Amino acid sequence: MAAEALKARRRSDYNFSLEYRTRWSDNDMYHHLNNSVYYYLFDSVVNTYLIKHCSLHPPTSDQIGLVVHSHCDYFAPVEFPAVVDLALRVNKLGKSSVTYEIGVFERGQDDVKAVGEFIHVFVDRDNRRPAKTGMANDLKRGLQQLMADNPKL
Repeated sequence: MAAEALKARRRSDYNFSLEYRTRWSDNDMYHHLNNSVYYYLFDSVVNTYLIKHCSLHPPTSDQIGLVVHSHCDYFAPVEFPAVVDLALRVNKLGKSSVTYEIGVFERGQDDVKAVGEFIHVFVDRDNRRPAKTGMANDLKRGLQQLMADNPKL
């Protein structure tokens, strides 16, 4: 997707959000959140949603999600002590895979600071291969609720 379209994202474009209070150690030497922190945040919002809304229990679930792709477009810096809202939606839902989009919004500001993409492929825990039947039903139902064209949760 074009950077201009991503830069125009608003909180209302997403169906789930999670608050994160930045830490002093999140800043890098340039006094803004280090790029690696964004990936930590993406992983956190995705897995929070999967655990709370998709019946995923990582230590014991038969299927696990493997990240096969991720990237981030940065539009403006965030720095400690900001509070950010991590906004989540699903742009594509396949038989075994899901493409998430995460918008990072600083509390009190309307403009998106960064937009990331994160792709999971759900595989059998033991053989690391997608199940012939695809992802588990609870997982798929929960992810369908995040589809970009669904009303906000």
